[in-house]
Amino acid sequence: MNADVDIAAYAHPRRRFRLLRRGPLEAIASGVIAAGVIMLMQPFSLTLYGWSFATTLAGTLLFTVAGRFAE
Repeated sequence: MNADVDIAAYAHPRRRFRLLRRGPLEAIASGVIAAGVIMLMQPFSLTLYGWSFATTLAGTLLFTVAGRFAE
């Protein structure tokens, strides 16, 4: 058997890009946004508070980009 053969190249195209669909990406983006808001509202760690805006912004950008993907 040839070691250079890429097994993923033979996978079904729909299975290969299952994560790159609007539904799963919007769910991940919503989770990232929720994590950013929780980081913003927690009173324990200044580091988490400092990264909360960047996390919320990254989730918002991901949600915007995910809206461009196919159903």
